[in-house]
Amino acid sequence: MENEIEYCKKIVDACKKEAAKRLVGQDQLVEDILTAIISGGHVLLEGVPGLAKTLTIKTFSEILGLDFKRIQFTPDLLPADVTGTLIYEQNKGTFSVRKGPIFANVILADEINRAPAKVQSAMLEAMEERQITIGETTYKLPDPFFVLATQNPIEQEGTYNLPEAELDRFLMKLIVNYPTQEDEINIVKTCGKAPTVPVKKIITADTLKVMRVLADKITCDDKLVEFIVSILTVTRPDPQKSFGSKQSFNNSDITHYIHFGASPRAGIAMLQCAKVHALLQGRDFVLPEDIKSVAMNVLRHRIVLSYEAAADNVTADEIISRILSFIPVP
Repeated sequence: MENEIEYCKKIVDACKKEAAKRLVGQDQLVEDILTAIISGGHVLLEGVPGLAKTLTIKTFSEILGLDFKRIQFTPDLLPADVTGTLIYEQNKGTFSVRKGPIFANVILADEINRAPAKVQSAMLEAMEERQITIGETTYKLPDPFFVLATQNPIEQEGTYNLPEAELDRFLMKLIVNYPTQEDEINIVKTCGKAPTVPVKKIITADTLKVMRVLADKITCDDKLVEFIVSILTVTRPDPQKSFGSKQSFNNSDITHYIHFGASPRAGIAMLQCAKVHALLQGRDFVLPEDIKSVAMNVLRHRIVLSYEAAADNVTADEIISRILSFIPVP
């Protein structure tokens, strides 16, 4: 087991080294995306324009060495433009299937919040069930399959809020922040040449399978599973059923800021990500710190805030931080 963990760490370190050739000062972002990829989940990147969100995903597509397709989401996009459609062949008198760009290992869904609801609904089947239905036939998507999406949080014109059902399909929502002054100096010095820097292919589909099997072997004590569930329960605005009502933590302080809490899918995601985080730290067991490290990324898009939260300028990250500070660590 130790040799396998060491092998995994070498691969991850090699990925970080390659990504650093293009991405300056984004070590944590790179590790978070690797965590999601090993966990087998989709990632939503949110940040203002110019923070290299698209470059980050394109860089990972090259490091992974998998089939890659980019879909530029626009207000006039149709579901068939993503999934594919039936084409009538007049000479044969039959219909044939023309598969869309969704049939790839890695999908860059650029500016995903620019597409209308009917396109977003077409993504649900692909993201959750790894399959697409065209006409009366269902087609399996390639394995592995990842959707790495970007969205701009500040521009409202020509954008649509992502449905909660689709947000829940993303394993993580990662916030891309401004670089530090030192990192930005290094970025400016490159004069925009970072996308042309070559990177090596490090991870293959077979390598990913090995890493996933290894992550499944990471042990997690039952007390830590209860810890995960206790975090989820406090996010649900029902004082009678919350762990917080049984502790010194005053649940009413935050429940009026939450309209809907996290689902059991969030708990599954937290456990998966915590195991991978432990693996990347070189351990074969999960610690509470692993759970806390991934909680923010897993929960921030799964908590629906109330009007009171908007009125008081309270964010999901602030609520999650408060919950993590009060829930007793086993």
